[in-house]
Amino acid sequence: MAALLQVRNLTTRIRTSRGVVRAVEDVSFDLAEGETLGLVGESGSGKSMTGLSLMGLLPPGGRIEDGSSVRLSGRELVGLPARELRAVRGNEIAMVFQDPMTSLDPTKTIGHQVAEPVLLHRGGTRAEAADRAAEVLGLVGLPHPRERLGDYPHQLSGGLRQRVLIAMALANEPRVLIADEPTTALDVTIQAQILTLLADLRARLGMAMILITHDMGVTAGHADRVNVMYAGRIAESTGTDRLFHGMRHPYTQSLLASVPRLDQDPARQLPTIPGLPPDLTGPSTGCAFADRCAHATDRCRTDQPALTGPPEHRFACWHPVDGPRPQGDLPAVPRPAARPKSVPAEPKREAAEPKSAAAGPKSAPEAVDAPDSPARPLLEARGLVRQFAVGGAHLPGRGRRVVHAVSDVSFTLGHGETFGLVGESGCGKTTLGRLLVGLDRPDAGTVTLEGTDLGALRGRELRRRRQDLQMVFQDPFSSLDPRMRVGSILREPLRIQGIGTAREQRARVAELLAEVGLPARGLDLFPHEFSGGQRQRVGLARALALSPRLVVADEPVSALDVSVRAQVLNLMKRLQASHGLSYVVISHDLAVVRYLADRIGVMYLGRLVEVGSADDIHLRAAHPYTAGLLSAVPVPDPAAERAKHGTGVSGELPNPAAPPSGCRFRTRCPLATDRCAEQEPAPRSFGPGHTATCHHPLREPVPAEPLPASA
Repeated sequence: MAALLQVRNLTTRIRTSRGVVRAVEDVSFDLAEGETLGLVGESGSGKSMTGLSLMGLLPPGGRIEDGSSVRLSGRELVGLPARELRAVRGNEIAMVFQDPMTSLDPTKTIGHQVAEPVLLHRGGTRAEAADRAAEVLGLVGLPHPRERLGDYPHQLSGGLRQRVLIAMALANEPRVLIADEPTTALDVTIQAQILTLLADLRARLGMAMILITHDMGVTAGHADRVNVMYAGRIAESTGTDRLFHGMRHPYTQSLLASVPRLDQDPARQLPTIPGLPPDLTGPSTGCAFADRCAHATDRCRTDQPALTGPPEHRFACWHPVDGPRPQGDLPAVPRPAARPKSVPAEPKREAAEPKSAAAGPKSAPEAVDAPDSPARPLLEARGLVRQFAVGGAHLPGRGRRVVHAVSDVSFTLGHGETFGLVGESGCGKTTLGRLLVGLDRPDAGTVTLEGTDLGALRGRELRRRRQDLQMVFQDPFSSLDPRMRVGSILREPLRIQGIGTAREQRARVAELLAEVGLPARGLDLFPHEFSGGQRQRVGLARALALSPRLVVADEPVSALDVSVRAQVLNLMKRLQASHGLSYVVISHDLAVVRYLADRIGVMYLGRLVEVGSADDIHLRAAHPYTAGLLSAVPVPDPAAERAKHGTGVSGELPNPAAPPSGCRFRTRCPLATDRCAEQEPAPRSFGPGHTATCHHPLREPVPAEPLPASA
């Protein structure tokens, strides 16, 4: 097909205080009408900067070098006067940005922001522009679009805000759409809806699309061809099927191997890519991937390989591979160690005792019985309820509006066990996690740690017990104090609890940093001087400072690249084994939870709708919501992804301040009947430890055992 967009030798430089960044280096490709080209790679590989260069939206200090060419329908865009480029941007070529909350103006209505590009490029009256805004909002599936014109961005969910961004980009029916990580911050269910929407719009409007993502599963199902980028260059370029089943570049092979999959063996460590991407302000010699590549030779470090091969499959490597990496040689995950019997009566000074660096690896604690009873779980949650008032002060004669964040949730957690919590944003996962570690108090119900009701504790006893409960937050950048150096951040809980002398505390902090795989010089750095994956390691180190028994990890890898994600997941399993930790892992990614968890609880609108072993949830799901979540998980297999088109959970999560009657999932369930609206389902058994609350389950429940005859 004739190329709609032709990019030749695109080279972008950004002048910063640290030097000149080689953001994009000699990138060339064609894009045909109706085609989707995937741009994949780690953060810093040049994907987004390539898209911004095509749009002429470079940051301060950015410049497209001479010799670069971007031609749209034969018209050269590089060097075009700003006035003429503005007439093209948003009209013939448009972009959907990664974060809708920061891309939308919080002070302007949805209708104004969608109508604005129509007025700028097409003219007409404001009424005509508003009509077009309502039309295009309906096109992208926004419910009641005309009624939403007066809403502000904060009044919409993440999925609806992303639809508004897409509507803005499509308002003038551009010929090329650049989608930059359009689903990164979304749940898998909403992600599947947005990607299906983009594919349908592309087919309906005949657009060409550039899909920028680090999610290989998303690429597998929605790209016709793929360019793999590394250090600003194209490392491999070919069709989607060939890339996933017959890749030639070691970087592509490593990226695909690092993806957690639902069928991943949790007893084996995830493959990882060692090291970090190169600093693009330094000199460029040899292959940029050489320092992280297992196949590299001296030639790789001195000679830059060119992008060679037939047009249908080009790659830049001196020592190409042949297909996916074998999985059979992966090391086993170490088994969790047992923990000491109970918490001492005084503050745990021994937790801060430094160990000699020459002592070698830390040995596992001796196995002992759990307190009081070997069968007693570490943690018990019983009937937890948490509600939040909304809408201002309570007025006489009016009912008080409350958000039902957690509604009658009960489960147990064993010693050394990992319990996964999955569900969409707004289902109550994070609130439940905060209740478990004592950062919030339930309105009803109890949290019991080794037989002790945490809600009944006060003062010193509560502070002592809370050493055993720690939390790793979703965004390490916002949860770490930007004014404190990492050494002070890690030492702070030891000082507050009065554990150890100053010398012992410093030794403990150095030990923690080494344990999570960070260099000793990191003690003197601030959080912003670390990468995202390194900051998450700092968060893990802080959680371990007081030698806890339970760690609640809230979306610990959701914001990380796939390669860094694998490193952090392996680290979490290693730390669990060496410290005898129990985890509650909160995530909307079932593949991550499947890899980490022994048992999984599926939450929907504040309730646990299904609980079972990882195999029960993955292979024998009983609740329709669980099955919908599983079908929405992107998998790095083009054939499997294309076969899933249109499956998953439809619609938006209902308002938690006014949950549906009966079964809360009924408004989105394909199996719902009148009974579902009238009667709330009770938990039913589907095997040992496997329960689900559904009137019309996907599996036959296990018959209840008859009660013993009375004497």
